[in-house]
Amino acid sequence: MGDRANARRRYAVVGTGHRAQVFVEALLGPHADVGELVAWCEPNPGRMDYYDELVAAVPGASRPARYVPDQIEKMVDVEQVDVVIITSPDHTHAEQTARAMGAGADVVLEKPMTIDLAGGRRIVEATERTGRSIVLTLNHRYAPRNLALKQVVASGAIGEVTSVHFEWLLDTVHGADYFRRWHRRKDLSGGLLVHKAAHHFDLVNWWLADVPSRVYASGALRFYGAANARRRGLIRRPARGSERPGSTDPFLLDLHADPRLRALYLDAEVHDGYLRDRDVFTSGITIEDNLAVIVDYARGATLTYSLNAHSPWEGYRVAINGTLGRAELDVVERGAVLLGADGRPVTDPGVADLPDGPGGDVARPRGRRLVVQRHWDRAHEVEIPEGAGAHGGGDERMLDDLFRGADHDPWGRSAGLLDGVRSVVVGIAANTSLETGLPVRTADLRLGLI
Repeated sequence: MGDRANARRRYAVVGTGHRAQVFVEALLGPHADVGELVAWCEPNPGRMDYYDELVAAVPGASRPARYVPDQIEKMVDVEQVDVVIITSPDHTHAEQTARAMGAGADVVLEKPMTIDLAGGRRIVEATERTGRSIVLTLNHRYAPRNLALKQVVASGAIGEVTSVHFEWLLDTVHGADYFRRWHRRKDLSGGLLVHKAAHHFDLVNWWLADVPSRVYASGALRFYGAANARRRGLIRRPARGSERPGSTDPFLLDLHADPRLRALYLDAEVHDGYLRDRDVFTSGITIEDNLAVIVDYARGATLTYSLNAHSPWEGYRVAINGTLGRAELDVVERGAVLLGADGRPVTDPGVADLPDGPGGDVARPRGRRLVVQRHWDRAHEVEIPEGAGAHGGGDERMLDDLFRGADHDPWGRSAGLLDGVRSVVVGIAANTSLETGLPVRTADLRLGLI
């Protein structure tokens, strides 16, 4: 978006579901002086109602105009929109980006950039044809812990990188949620290798400053879904969680219990029939919950990546091996999912709340730790600064860059078209590998910019 400027830009938000709120609140609050929210673009009026109430609560804020997705061009023209923020379901990203750019607007695009090759090619072509700018919200780059690892690698402390091991764990609260909503269908989300792992593959690309060249993947649906439920004796499941208000089943989501989710989804069902609370053990799931990927990089390093979506704790572990040593980053975002007195999950047990019982229970404290060890030397811990905001403390800085323009950043955290392509090409190639059982060279996908 260029250098910082004083002009107040006009923004429209396409897709007013859960993901939109961080951008809406930024434009109504800390970035209201440089950006004005002028339009919603959303097929469900109930979800626009929810965000209208947020706007109405801010003194002096004007209620945005309303449009539906087939009116993107009209919206950009009539409302004189400078930037379109796209937070709609993943399978719509390519079409809406191309249309917004064609109408004359720049784009801020939620990850993943797209879910398949056709969508990627459409966005690349639209960007080249129109000359409009695109920024991807790859916010994990901004987390201080991830930047600290980037700085270690760039310093040369561990030498030339030879291999990376990256394990990402989603627990039975966060991980399960992908199997309730539209993400459960690969034709809508690209599966977790695209929707979720686009962040992770982008981090590796960024840490290594390298390009993925060959991908091989293996994985399956082994925990969620109707077949797995029957195999484990989980029968007579409800179609959705809200059918059983007050249930103590930790895998059921009752939308009645959360005012925000109720307003955005349960009360809005009447308009489009979308169910946000499907049982994770019903049929119709076409994505995987256990995945392993091997990625070769152009300069010779190899990534081994794994993702598990039903772990008892949430976080990730990264180990980067080099010719002079090794760096290890361990992050525990949630040490356990416990059941409260009412039988419902307690999703944030704190730093050390797990009791020391007769079985030798051990607390898994929340936090992050970066350790570097060179050959012929002892290990030492690298201090990680505290960050503000969600996603490991990265959101606040990312939003500042989005709305005020990125200052010179030697670490290149602001992500553009090239980064977006490279963040999804691994997942797209991995999905192809899952289908064929064969390794896939990224250059053979002819997505461009690889």
